[in-house]
Amino acid sequence: MNQNPTQNQNQQPSDGGKHDDDAALTDFLASLMDYAPTIPDELVEHYLAKSGFQCPDVRLIRLVAVATQKFVSEVATDALQQCKARQASVVKDKRDKQQKDKRLILTMEDLSRALREHGVNVKHQEYFADSPSTGMDPATREE
Repeated sequence: MNQNPTQNQNQQPSDGGKHDDDAALTDFLASLMDYAPTIPDELVEHYLAKSGFQCPDVRLIRLVAVATQKFVSEVATDALQQCKARQASVVKDKRDKQQKDKRLILTMEDLSRALREHGVNVKHQEYFADSPSTGMDPATREE
């Protein structure tokens, strides 16, 4: 059995790399003590407790807040891209009218698509109406 020396080095775990990872994680967790996330600790604690998770360590609560903030930021960015793509696909004659009003409007459709990309399936409730006449008696509906 004549093995290449580089194969032996790849098979053995590197303790130096693990120590560096542990040190980086320790430094990161220590930095969470001084960080004030956008989502308040109390709100995170409430939803963690509601799901049955109790943790006295504020670093872990802030870690969940940072992860939540990142998720919300990514969804909002993706929804913005969906909105821009939707507005870019508008028929040209309608586009001339929209040049005056360049506001971006977040729709439920944009948000649903962005959430779907992140594995969250959003379904409209029964009380959501596609048009003002939805749910009205057919005899009184003016179409």
